[in-house]
Amino acid sequence: MTRFVLVPGLFTGAQVWQETVERLLAAGAKAEVVEVPRQQGAAVDLDAHIAQVVAAIDAGGAGGTPDVVLVGHDYGVFPAVGAADRRADRVARIVYVDAPLVQDGATALATVPDPEVREQLAGQESLPVPDRDEWERWGSTAGLSDAHIDRLTALAAPQPAATLLQPLHLTGAAADLPTTGVLCAESGATIATVRMLVGFGDPALQALARPEVTFFELPTGHWPMLSRPADLAEALLSAAAGGGVSLSAADEPAETPGYLRPFLLDVPEIGPERQGDVDLFLPDADGPRPAVVIVHGGPVPAGMQPAPREWPTLVGYARYAASLGAVGVTLDHRLHDVADYPVAAADLAAAVEQVRADPRVDNSRIALWFFSGSGPMTADWLSAPPPWLRCLAANYPIMAPLASWGLAAGQRRPADVVAQAGALPLLLVRAGLETSAIAATVTEFVAAADAAGAALEIIDVPNGHHSFEGIDRTDESRAVIREAVRRVLGRLDLT
Repeated sequence: MTRFVLVPGLFTGAQVWQETVERLLAAGAKAEVVEVPRQQGAAVDLDAHIAQVVAAIDAGGAGGTPDVVLVGHDYGVFPAVGAADRRADRVARIVYVDAPLVQDGATALATVPDPEVREQLAGQESLPVPDRDEWERWGSTAGLSDAHIDRLTALAAPQPAATLLQPLHLTGAAADLPTTGVLCAESGATIATVRMLVGFGDPALQALARPEVTFFELPTGHWPMLSRPADLAEALLSAAAGGGVSLSAADEPAETPGYLRPFLLDVPEIGPERQGDVDLFLPDADGPRPAVVIVHGGPVPAGMQPAPREWPTLVGYARYAASLGAVGVTLDHRLHDVADYPVAAADLAAAVEQVRADPRVDNSRIALWFFSGSGPMTADWLSAPPPWLRCLAANYPIMAPLASWGLAAGQRRPADVVAQAGALPLLLVRAGLETSAIAATVTEFVAAADAAGAALEIIDVPNGHHSFEGIDRTDESRAVIREAVRRVLGRLDLT
């Protein structure tokens, strides 16, 4: 009989798991929630919580075969993985529920999305319970009713600071255990995005493509044990039986990822002129020409090959612009983690000044075109658009940090500053089949732009997915590319 040992996340205990546990028991499994100690004091650290989970495993007896499925929700995955490392012979599977991937030496501070709170934590004994209206800062509340939020607030307990600051020490004993991720789409994590990140080639993520690793996706926010208890229980039972989607090559046909597929339009093979981290695609034209600066998304691993500025879709847009008389520009910036937006924004600003200083560029006519995860970087340009910026475009952008990201210190949300954009022409290419978490950020931005009277134009791709140019190879996609380029160049007085 499968034994589920459930480890709660930040601030929460057994009560929020009640409905999920009842469904596991009704299905014939054993299930218990570890009530980790939360009293303040230096003694309550990550090791203390790991010991509590180990004790719960041991309480089930010696057992002849691994029978424990360890389930960790957000912070709870740290003590869960720590306990699995110490009792690897008893654990059949580790399940991550809307939780970060953990490794030796990691701290659970990553589960605190607010950077200001992270900075203050070192001087505190505990992390205070959020107020009722603050839960959205700790994860997507999609799917939660008012009663659920009342329940979260009433049952919450402070989190000892040492549990978040002490590094997780692993011997590697549990490294090869079967693992399952239960992804919560409204938090921004989907199987499609994980597949894409694994395809980027980051060595730290290659373990996710092992046959023993599976995934489930729930259409809800960060607390599925409240919003979707039946679906969560079903996913846990299926995970225990080895179910779920695998990303292993053995189960998935080899396929070129969308971002590496050829550009949808036939455009001239204009070669780049490389200048450091910037590539210029120059038109066959006399005199200084306007420029379209293409800004890649992310996060992407450092040193990935081909580099983002070489991706066929981005190069295709730059070549298309050059074929029509503008200087097309691609560049690399250092958005390697969700905490890197300030660094990436500085890289972009430096690259733009480098482009404007080139004598072949008309530095009074520049367009910036943002893609996907570079969307939050639009805030700097919206809040104080320079006179030479003639258009700001964005394809399927993430227009605010997703719920699990938090805001970096000093970072602004585009929706909060779009009112300052004045008459700056804005173009949004919106994917009709966008993931719900990203679509919500776009909806919020559009509402703010409309309320501010911003000069926003929208091109919809009704049957398009995120990164539609590489995924949806249709006449609809081709027509959208042509129309978007026409409008951007029109703002540069080219068409």
